[in-house]
Amino acid sequence: MQTIRIHPSDNVVVALEDITQGSHITAGNKDITITEPVRRGHKIAICDIMKGEPVVKYGNSIAVAVDDIKAGSWVHTHNVKTQLKEDGEYVYDHKVYDLPEVAPRTFSGYRRKDGRAAIRNEIWIIPIVGCVNGIAKQITEQTKELVKGTVEGIYYFPHPFGCSQLGDDLKQTKKLLASLVRHPNAGGVLCLSLGCENLTLPMFLEELGDYDPERVKFLTCQDVEDDVEAGVGLIRELAESVGRYSREDIPASELVVGMKCGGSDGLSGITANPAVGRFSDRLIALGGSTVLTEVPEMFGAENILFSRCRDQDVFDKAVAMVNDFKEYFVSHGQVVYENPSPGNKEGGITTLEDKSCGCVQKGGSAQIVDVLKYAEPVTKKGLNILSGPGNDLVSATDLTAAGAHLILFTTGRGTPFGAPAPTVKISTNTALYEKKKSWIDFNAGSIAQGEDLDDAGSRLLDFVMEIASGKLTKTEEHGIREISIFKDGVVL
Repeated sequence: MQTIRIHPSDNVVVALEDITQGSHITAGNKDITITEPVRRGHKIAICDIMKGEPVVKYGNSIAVAVDDIKAGSWVHTHNVKTQLKEDGEYVYDHKVYDLPEVAPRTFSGYRRKDGRAAIRNEIWIIPIVGCVNGIAKQITEQTKELVKGTVEGIYYFPHPFGCSQLGDDLKQTKKLLASLVRHPNAGGVLCLSLGCENLTLPMFLEELGDYDPERVKFLTCQDVEDDVEAGVGLIRELAESVGRYSREDIPASELVVGMKCGGSDGLSGITANPAVGRFSDRLIALGGSTVLTEVPEMFGAENILFSRCRDQDVFDKAVAMVNDFKEYFVSHGQVVYENPSPGNKEGGITTLEDKSCGCVQKGGSAQIVDVLKYAEPVTKKGLNILSGPGNDLVSATDLTAAGAHLILFTTGRGTPFGAPAPTVKISTNTALYEKKKSWIDFNAGSIAQGEDLDDAGSRLLDFVMEIASGKLTKTEEHGIREISIFKDGVVL
């Protein structure tokens, strides 16, 4: 199969392989001659599209033709343009879809003292301010011998913030870091402060709220003579308590999985993203939770999601979230459709509507049960939408802070980054999987070669259960763990 027509109403197909000029394809019972070379992931017109007429993909208008486009022609940025505008009106048109039947599943995880489930048993060092990143690194390096038994790793998460920040930026830093401290995958946490930063320890403690002093320790570096020695001592205390945990069977209903895409290509919305959507529906059918973010990459496909908000209140929160992000763009003098990236376009994505219609496929067909603010924790079972930007590391950190035990990250071009939570890289095409086996964990390119989407979703569910039970992702094997904090305001 050289091409795929995603929806019966589409007037374009997507090339599943490079197609040469003069080749013939069949679409809608018509034989079409390709008038120019078309690369994998790019679109081909299957009928004449006149100037001003919509280009339809996924059953939705993703662009408008700026020139007459003949059947068999390559359809891309040179002959179409976006139809997105800064404003938009939304009407609640509720739709409900059946979820698949799935037999009960369990994974082998950790049960915390407060009853929460975890899939990793690690010690995290959280710098409250960027000034102590180097100290956190030294403490981590000097405690490597404590990684044994069920203590699965000691990690620190450097960042440049916590001082010289004001207003919402300082609040977001405080909220994000406190949310990471609470993450269940961290059996023990050392919070490292300097002593003179804007984000003072009392301020951070107020944000953190109640905590278990056996699980969370604090060190203010200016208060001790040898900060590294003091930090090593606290990590030893944490390792002793963390080492007492062991894996046990836990229902899949307790899993929280984040969903994200990056370095997308023209196959993202055909293979990897809908496979994640099938997974999401299956996990939710088991009673679990999934989290979808990247608000700017919902622009143009909002109504596909909004129709599945379970009630008017959730719909109103979803509309407010999207409008707030649009205002964020406008307030900085940017247009809301300044997307996709050069790499996206190279891979066959033409407009933001094109990208967004593919992006929201990760949400499957389940009802949206809640809309979360930045770094706000998941509290409701089912599909959640989390406010956050499209940037890979910022949004993956956001998903971790929301409580995602692991993150599914679909990509058509590949990326080596890893969030604090295990980050599963899913390739949209087999060529990427074969080229970057040190990056990619799961191949969804097999869908373009004939694998059924439901079968791929079930296969991904099996793989997630393996990761939740201790199988390492590629980023974990390479020790790649990073965070990035959303910033908007001035730096003093």
